[in-house]
Amino acid sequence: MVSTDRFLAFAAMSLLVIVIPGPSVLFVIGRALAHGRRTAVATAVGNVFGSYLLVVAVAVGIGSLVERSVTLYLAVKLAGAAYLVYLGVQAFRHRKELRASAMAADSTQPARGDLRTVLDGALVGVTNPKGVVFFAAVLPQFVDHSAGHVPLQMLVLGLIPISIGLVTDTLWGLTASAARGWFARSDRRLSMIGGAGGFTMIGLGVTVAVTGRAD
Repeated sequence: MVSTDRFLAFAAMSLLVIVIPGPSVLFVIGRALAHGRRTAVATAVGNVFGSYLLVVAVAVGIGSLVERSVTLYLAVKLAGAAYLVYLGVQAFRHRKELRASAMAADSTQPARGDLRTVLDGALVGVTNPKGVVFFAAVLPQFVDHSAGHVPLQMLVLGLIPISIGLVTDTLWGLTASAARGWFARSDRRLSMIGGAGGFTMIGLGVTVAVTGRAD
């Protein structure tokens, strides 16, 4: 159904996009720094669940419309790219608002239950502009229309970034939970995290804007 070449190409593209920290990764890191390893893992699970809901939405309708219309494809791509750049600029501008004292206060609050934590992660995943842009504008490019069953191909291909994301998000969360004491001791370190996240989203937005499909 999905050729090996397309499968591997999409896996490579997914890896390149996912390894760049975006809003979901920053959310996982934030939860890990505030509440530790268990919350980080539950958040990562919820995150990828929400992301796969985007895959389903694209497979059953949005993706079909996007891949059939060059105009709609460009509109989705450019709107998503512009929004990512906007989010990046905002994150960079407000990077100094991250404070160790606020993190310390958050860490004294009881952590949410596992189910609520998973749902919080799912909400972030399904509303993540990086995921919306990637699945709506990039996923349709790797579908083999001559093979038929386009929605099913999208659902199968969508499992690739979901699997990669689960592994990388979990690793980010575990790493952050292990280093939470170090980050919490410095406002400057927290500011650097915010600034790096801002630059990441700006770079992703520019990449999405200049990337196009051959047809």
